[in-house]
Amino acid sequence: MTGDEHRADGAAADAAAAAEAPTAAKEPAATEEPAAAEEPVAPPPRRRRDPLAAALIGVLTLLLGFAFAVQVRSTGTDEALAGGREEDLVRILDELNTSEQRLRNRIAEQRALLEELTGSDSRSAAALEEARERAEAIGILNGTVAATGPGLTMTIRDPADEVRVADVLDAIQELRGAGAETMQIDGVRVGVSTAVTGEPGALSVDGRPIVAPYEFVVIGDPQNLQPALNIPGGVVQRIANRGGSVDVETADEVTVDALRPLDEPQYAAPQTDG
Repeated sequence: MTGDEHRADGAAADAAAAAEAPTAAKEPAATEEPAAAEEPVAPPPRRRRDPLAAALIGVLTLLLGFAFAVQVRSTGTDEALAGGREEDLVRILDELNTSEQRLRNRIAEQRALLEELTGSDSRSAAALEEARERAEAIGILNGTVAATGPGLTMTIRDPADEVRVADVLDAIQELRGAGAETMQIDGVRVGVSTAVTGEPGALSVDGRPIVAPYEFVVIGDPQNLQPALNIPGGVVQRIANRGGSVDVETADEVTVDALRPLDEPQYAAPQTDG
């Protein structure tokens, strides 16, 4: 065997040994223990959704949807107007102007109606107040309403029972002539149809007896009433000539609270048109 053949045989043997060495290294040793099996990991628990958060999310979703729909509609309208013909745009503008004018006219009508109603209520309230004041004034004059005001109190003393019906009537007339608005005698209200009857010492006013001393409570201007009673030949002087006396006291406020029934007319009636 030549030297070249020996070298070839040696190279082949080395190559075979190199090929078997990795295979042996890859095989596990007989003494190694097998690796323990890994335990499975449990998945994390799922988080429960808050009902309030879910409701808020739903509301926000609806709002976003509504806004999106409005935006789409507005965009569509704007695009339609932008692409419209001039005649159509002029017609739409005229219709809007007409609608606006119609609304302005209705607002003006409603305002005018409101002002009319307000004015009517004011006039009605003023008329009602005036009617009430007139009714009170008429009630004071005819004796159906109590009254207070400045005036005087006149007391007629008749120790000898000499005061006559004419003396009482003269006192009433002189007081009325001096501006007396209303009066009462011994708690009997004097009215338009008041009648004084009886004999001295037994006088009556509207059928109700009065007893001396006779007290007159009168509402009017005291500065005019008192001088009227003291004129020469007046009621004060005549009563003094019969043995009586008259005392007059003025006051800033006196009260006439006696009331008389309202007289019912038998023949007179309000005049009516037609």
